[in-house]
Amino acid sequence: MGTTETVKVFIENKQVPWEATAPGMQRKIMAWDEKLMVVKVQFEKGAIGQLHQHYHSQITHVESGIFEVEIGEEKKILSTGDAFYIPPNLLHGAVCLEPGVLIDIFSPMREDFVKNANGENANSNANGR
Repeated sequence: MGTTETVKVFIENKQVPWEATAPGMQRKIMAWDEKLMVVKVQFEKGAIGQLHQHYHSQITHVESGIFEVEIGEEKKILSTGDAFYIPPNLLHGAVCLEPGVLIDIFSPMREDFVKNANGENANSNANGR
């Protein structure tokens, strides 16, 4: 087996800081490389993940809570244990009906999540960067 010196392969939740993203929402960028990213997003009741789109494929697991999820022109209520897939460039968003956590998986990784205004990595805890 190879070495893991240059890449952080074990990520402990307690070591990754929360980052405020919108009213009633915060996220943790858990891990990434150029092809894949995992992000944990915590919602308070009533928080809104505004409708948006991006070129990334996205799969989201509902770790806890209840959410009204809109993908394209379809809406569905999803709860703990459910998941959804968002194809690239499709308008989507979510409203939190009961406090919870979504686990987002993106391919490729979301460059906009890890770059700050200076073009540097915003979270030094992910993959040793």
